[in-house]
Amino acid sequence: MEQKVYVFLAEGFEEIEAVTPIDLLRRAGLNVETVSITADRLVTGAHGVPYTADRVLADVEGQSPLAIVLPGGLPGAQNLHDTPALLSMIRRQLETSKVVAAICASPAFILGEEGLLQGKKATCYPGCEPKMKGATVSTELIEVDGNIITGKGPAASIPFGLAIVEKLAGATTAKEVAEGILYK
Repeated sequence: MEQKVYVFLAEGFEEIEAVTPIDLLRRAGLNVETVSITADRLVTGAHGVPYTADRVLADVEGQSPLAIVLPGGLPGAQNLHDTPALLSMIRRQLETSKVVAAICASPAFILGEEGLLQGKKATCYPGCEPKMKGATVSTELIEVDGNIITGKGPAASIPFGLAIVEKLAGATTAKEVAEGILYK
């Protein structure tokens, strides 16, 4: 069975931080599915864009995907954090050295708040730094530290997505995807 990348969506997610990585990962040939954290597949982003998720959390609980992607936005990041089943999946993912990628408020509200960034270099949306417990906080657009990828905010969506592609499919594929979208 082909491993999947799960992009988790919660009410109030930052649309560009979800859709851009999804697009780039699919261009790289990766199997990406969006997952609503509630029983309702319809999720509305922070800017009012409705999105129909492929699956709901109950469908994927206990699975071990190739990667977990956590878009930011508020209240999206807080809603992701307030979902115990998702937190369990994230912990298992990290315990098995699989990729977890979080952007904007999510590195702080989810990974930082849960103490999952101990000793890691990570970035987040400005103002969220106090929640980055145990992390060495960077001001870069993206940071990759082992199996954790973090992005600073909406403007980091393309380099964030490409960093995930590189981690999962290799530098050559990431370069090809970047060239295909005219990104330098």
